[in-house]
Amino acid sequence: MKISYNWLKQFIKTDWDSEKTGAMLTDLGLEVEGIEKYQSVKGGLEGIVVGHVLTCVQHPNADKLKLTTVDLGDGNPPVQIVCGASNVAAGQKVPVATIGTKLYDKEGASFEIKKGKIRGEESHGMICAEDEIGLGDSHAGIMILDADLKPGTPASEVFNIENDEVFEIGLTPNRADAMSHWGVARDLRAGMMQSGAHIELITPSVSNFKVEKRTLKIDVKVDDNKVVPRYCGVTISDLKVGPSPAWLQNRLKAIGLTPKNNVVDVTNYVLHELGQPLHAFDASKIHGNKIIVQSVEEGTKFTTLDDVERTLSKEDIMICDEKGPLCIAGVMGGKNSGVTESTTTIFLESAYFNPVSVRKTAKRHGINSDASFRFERGIDPNITEYALKRAAILIKEVAGGEMTSDIIDIYPKKIEDHQVLLNLEKVNKLIGQDIPDDVIKKILVSLDIKVNSISKVGLGLIVPAYRVDVTREIDVIEEILRVYGYNNIQFTQKLNATTAHSSRAEDYKVQNIVANLLVANGFNEMMANSLTTSAYTALSENINDNNNVTMLNPLSNDLAVMRQSLLFSALEAVSFNINRRNSDLKLFEFGKSYHKLLSGYQENMHLTLTVTGNRNAESWTNSQKPSDFFLFKGYVLGILERLGLKKSLISNPLKTDVFAEGMVYLLGTSTLVEFGTIKKSVLKQFDIKQEVFFADFNWNAIMKHISANNIKYTEIAKYPEVRRDLALLLDNSVEFAQIYDLAVKAEKNLLKEISLFDVYQGSNLPEGKKSYAVSFILQDTTKTLTDSQIDKVMSKLTQTFETELGASLR
Repeated sequence: MKISYNWLKQFIKTDWDSEKTGAMLTDLGLEVEGIEKYQSVKGGLEGIVVGHVLTCVQHPNADKLKLTTVDLGDGNPPVQIVCGASNVAAGQKVPVATIGTKLYDKEGASFEIKKGKIRGEESHGMICAEDEIGLGDSHAGIMILDADLKPGTPASEVFNIENDEVFEIGLTPNRADAMSHWGVARDLRAGMMQSGAHIELITPSVSNFKVEKRTLKIDVKVDDNKVVPRYCGVTISDLKVGPSPAWLQNRLKAIGLTPKNNVVDVTNYVLHELGQPLHAFDASKIHGNKIIVQSVEEGTKFTTLDDVERTLSKEDIMICDEKGPLCIAGVMGGKNSGVTESTTTIFLESAYFNPVSVRKTAKRHGINSDASFRFERGIDPNITEYALKRAAILIKEVAGGEMTSDIIDIYPKKIEDHQVLLNLEKVNKLIGQDIPDDVIKKILVSLDIKVNSISKVGLGLIVPAYRVDVTREIDVIEEILRVYGYNNIQFTQKLNATTAHSSRAEDYKVQNIVANLLVANGFNEMMANSLTTSAYTALSENINDNNNVTMLNPLSNDLAVMRQSLLFSALEAVSFNINRRNSDLKLFEFGKSYHKLLSGYQENMHLTLTVTGNRNAESWTNSQKPSDFFLFKGYVLGILERLGLKKSLISNPLKTDVFAEGMVYLLGTSTLVEFGTIKKSVLKQFDIKQEVFFADFNWNAIMKHISANNIKYTEIAKYPEVRRDLALLLDNSVEFAQIYDLAVKAEKNLLKEISLFDVYQGSNLPEGKKSYAVSFILQDTTKTLTDSQIDKVMSKLTQTFETELGASLR
């Protein structure tokens, strides 16, 4: 949420700088994530001054250029400037961008004014058109300024450029009351009062609201007062729709909104000023001069302002006239009833809609508007009429017109303030520090919480209805604490702690062991959202729509189900990084998958590895080498070896609808890990064009085997090991795993290690053949091996390979 400091100062008069104010807001729980500078004209017209054109003659070398001399009012002799505008003439006062000035185009790119030659004549600056300095769109000629202006006057003073600072506030969902400048100002006042400052909250006056005529009455009927507890409206006639004045446009631009026209801009202004959404209907398009707030038939088609045709539900609350729907209540207006340039009369709506109803409708249609964002979190039901008057006055100010009806206010059952009983002893007990009663009362008053009664037990409080998050005693205590200041709570000198015995195979301990191993190998840990889109079920046959754990109230379609696989969130992370020129990645994640089965809901714990790009960062000492399957396999085996699970593994090849090639390691009948290269067809869905390797460890199975795994150790052997190598000519279909398994079976006592150190395929070999160079480490722990023992083992291995694999020695 963006908050303009200039706008905020309209509610609170303060000379605090933005850093101090931002720190106060953060302490109050409105975390300021950043403060940005805003200028109504980019660059603030810095370096642009009023110049006086003294002479203007034809350029000697160009028909369409003029040679001018301009007095810049800096005490130096006039400068020569080449100008191509047809309307430049001697005697004019004009804006001049001096040497070194930076100008900005419509995209925000800058260019610097430098001394140069144009068609052989020197030019010391630029006489500007309004579009060249961001003051308009016209490029018909240079700007002609007031003749009374003094040369050298900064253009920023002439055009009253506004400089502002904008707070980016990370608002928590419970703070619906702070979703406006007024709401933030209320909190700021409370914090400043606690710090000793005497601050008054200034609210916009609506005392000059009056009805000039009663010539256009729009009747209103509300079918269900439970979903529409309050509905207000008024008509304004004879207005003129057009661009908003500069002050209004600047307020909206500062917080990232694009001005549209004076009527719509006012509704957006009041929305962000007071937190009350409003909607303006073209009154001439309301058939029968009647507004009916109701539901419509299931399947009714309706086109919203964004030009999207939507299919309505019977649970959607619609603003209708006698012919049909005009607006989705609290969410978005209709295309055919909005304000246009030809509009002269409007019906201005201000309402309070049931938050649950708006939230369901917004999610059903996939709409997230500024209005629905506020309605679905709960706005102030008692500000509805006030905000309507405020908006009507502003519209009259910027668009003219007259109030042509009394305010319609349908509010059959007032939404009452909350009543809470506060025990003062409990306040101090929970906070852990005694806060004087008078300080507590002062804080409550600063938060507009009225002390209705005082007793020995505590205080009877009345909490404003707009504080939808403060309904219990504990909520009030939290309010007291955040205003009192978490930083003001004393720390004790004594620290109490308890110790608990935990086994070696505690899950978190094993996770830390693996995490440290991976980080040491250059991996970074990632954490992805467990919520994802149901669309991913189409990417794998192993994921079924029927097994999705769906959200009853999803935040969006992209966060509608719990993930059944960690693969797709990993690919999202890869795509995100590649799009930001970070294409060399090693990622790991501990996380859960979620499944709905016939037997009930099930959660499975996983460890995933994701590797893509080059092995190492680019360097003059190292040539870049891409990560490959065998490097990735080493990472997988490294984890299993570190956990003591490597020696008893069974390996099988793996090809699935997501893996182009890969392997699966089993321990007994338990699958420990599946890993391999992701198919290009899957990567294409994430716009990934480089190879990605992915491993999915069944963490539940790993923990089961670790708990039953006893650590064994042996002394370092006293006798030396011996290495022998074999170069085997084999069929292309033979894999190293077959050689490994046969060797282990053939010699279990002396054979300690087997490794493949070279593979050759190509010329000088028979067709369909390849060469494996394999090393064998032999050792006897009780004595030194003799040549005859070694030769006997190697002969046995060679004969086994010849018999079982059809191998021959090269």
